[in-house]
Amino acid sequence: MNTKLNTPAGAEPEGVLARLRASELWLSFLASRQAQVAGLIAALCLGCALFAPWLAPTDPFNLAQVDLMQSRLPPAWLDGGQRAFGLGSDDQGRDMLSLLMYGTRISLLVGLVSVALSLLLGVSLGLLAGYAGGVVDAFIMRVCDVILSFPAILIALLIDGVGRAMFPQVHEEMAYAVLILAITLTGWVQYARTVRGSTLVERHKEYVQAAQLIGVRPWRIALRHVLPNVLGPVTVIATIQVAVAIQIEAALSYLGVGMPATSPSLGTLIRTGQTYLFSGEWWMVLFPGLMLAAIAVSVNLLGDWLRDAMNPRLN
Repeated sequence: MNTKLNTPAGAEPEGVLARLRASELWLSFLASRQAQVAGLIAALCLGCALFAPWLAPTDPFNLAQVDLMQSRLPPAWLDGGQRAFGLGSDDQGRDMLSLLMYGTRISLLVGLVSVALSLLLGVSLGLLAGYAGGVVDAFIMRVCDVILSFPAILIALLIDGVGRAMFPQVHEEMAYAVLILAITLTGWVQYARTVRGSTLVERHKEYVQAAQLIGVRPWRIALRHVLPNVLGPVTVIATIQVAVAIQIEAALSYLGVGMPATSPSLGTLIRTGQTYLFSGEWWMVLFPGLMLAAIAVSVNLLGDWLRDAMNPRLN
């Protein structure tokens, strides 16, 4: 009697299992109205950021399209649609809608790059600490404790001060590097601790011991067998950390440590608009604040849904 499993040609069991998990996540997404709304908002924000050069009415970086005589104009609906700017203009005469698109583009770029670097660094060190153990584990965990003692804002201030002293002529060009480095240095710790804890559990399971018995090299066991089984919680953390990174970027730019005034990130726009808030130009701070809140809330809701979908025992 033929007891061979009827699997598609060339398909590995791991590939079939991965497709089953992806199908379960998709069904969970379709069953969650909250996740669908959050995904739609996040997709709209991401689309505006990616296609800003084509969707934005004007280019905020093109000085030929900037007219100081058009500065601080209110939204169009306040004067019967007589103005050229639908959401008003800022103190330099730039279209607020265009600034929001390009500002979201800058904020998402900083957030996604910093989270990707934090993920790479944290997962690597966490996997090394959990699988190697001993002195290596103790050293990496003590470094984590030291990093947790310093908030991202203080690290950014330190890096910014060093950058201003060493490279005073290229400070604006270093703004991206300062923000990404500051967020990365404080963000990798959560990934390292999570991966380390999961690795300590996985390394004592039977499939790891079986691989050791047949002579598989330790680095190969860690990368090909342990790593795929510890990435579940990391994916949830990375999703939520995107919103956290964008909020940190906005806070640093608001304090003047992040992006310069010539680069309209959401934090820079809020800082500039706050100056004119009490003189009646409320739209200059309201719309960037709403955009920042929409991104943060939608990504956090997606992270909550992903956490529940990947761990049904929480439901």
